[in-house]
Amino acid sequence: MNRRIKELRKSLNMNQTDFGTKIGVKQTTIAGYESGIRTPTDAVILSICREFNINETWLRTGKGERNLSLSEDDEIMKYVGLFLKDKEDFVAQKIKRFIVGYEKLDAEDKKIIENLMHQIFEDEKKEPE
Repeated sequence: MNRRIKELRKSLNMNQTDFGTKIGVKQTTIAGYESGIRTPTDAVILSICREFNINETWLRTGKGERNLSLSEDDEIMKYVGLFLKDKEDFVAQKIKRFIVGYEKLDAEDKKIIENLMHQIFEDEKKEPE
């Protein structure tokens, strides 16, 4: 993974400081990831994927396409992820993981999730206040 992080950073024409700033870590941390001395946490991996539209499987294993293609719905989900970027509480972390997972679903699976959410909201409207 260290080589892929460095490859990604260089392809973006970013230095370690700027790359780290985008994902919320210091330059020395990025240097540690790239040299293999440090291993990024799941939260850092998700930040890299979200910030730079990177396929998590590619980043972790080198398999698959590097970049994700975003639909209009995915762009909205990315915005929500940016809104939660600075949130460190447990619920925000779970929401971020849900968003990243949702972005990877195919259209049929996304529709299932959307229908479920629609049903939940309809049920809430029916409940007396």
